[in-house]
Order: sequence, then structure tokens, then C-alpha cells
Amino acid sequence: MATKAAQRVRLIVGGGRATPAPPIGPALGSRGLKAADFCKEFNARTAHLEPGIPTPVILTIQPDRTFTFTIKTPPTSYFLLKAAGVNIGSGATPAGRQLFDTAKDIASSGQVGQVTLKHIYEIARIKSTDDHLKHVPIQSLATSVLGSCRSMGIRVVR
Repeated sequence: MATKAAQRVRLIVGGGRATPAPPIGPALGSRGLKAADFCKEFNARTAHLEPGIPTPVILTIQPDRTFTFTIKTPPTSYFLLKAAGVNIGSGATPAGRQLFDTAKDIASSGQVGQVTLKHIYEIARIKSTDDHLKHVPIQSLATSVLGSCRSMGIRVVR
């Protein structure tokens, strides 16, 4: 007789603001889990965060309808937008532009903001606290953050 395997659900929920309303309610209700139970525990565990920060969650639902969840750090794009002081990334980024630039004028190049190398390093250091990234060298994480800058239209200055 085959046993049922645990189900995994990935969600991005505002820190401290989980409610049983969509998208959480339908995602958990269709798997037989009470969304109110998850929301109550999630809000308690994220009470120390700034309200509304997008928080990735991996929820593991056992066949007996018990659950555990892991909270990760916010997405890299959230940190980059906050560091650059903008609300949204560029819709279209030029294909051949330089990754590093020291020019002051960023409006004419289609870029939405700028960050420093110190910002890049700090974001990489924060992301390295996630369990699945603990083995990755900080230089590799910083390179990944630089790639996110490029695709979002954020200029990196030295």
C-alpha cells in the first residue's frame, strides 16, 4: 500500500499581515489545511519584521494535515528597490550596457536608480543567512545580486 507524500506549497506573504483571504486561503484550503491556523502562526513568527515585507514561505503539509513552514529572507529585488530608492524596476533594459558605471546621469540611459558595491555586499550577506544558500560563497551571491541589478535596470556605482 502506497503512503501519501508530504505536499510543499510556496507562498510569498507580507510579513505580519497574513490573512485567510486569497491567495493564502484558496492555496491552503484546496489541500485540506485551515488557513487561519497558518496565518496565526505565521503572523506570530514574523511579528518582529516590518509589516508588509514580502516574505517567502515554504509550507510542508503532512498527510495528517499537520504542517511546518520555513521562512526565508525577502527577495533580492525587494532589497535592491529599497536600496535604490525606487518603487519599480525598468521595463526594458538595454542589452549592451555596462554593469559598472560612474556617471552621474542615470535618467537618459533607461535606468531607474543606482546602488553602490556596499549595498550589493550587504544584500548578499543577508541572503547568505538562508539555509539553502549557506554553502554558497559570498562572492557568488554578490555576483548573483549584480545580475539582478542588471535585469532590473539598476546601475551599480563604485
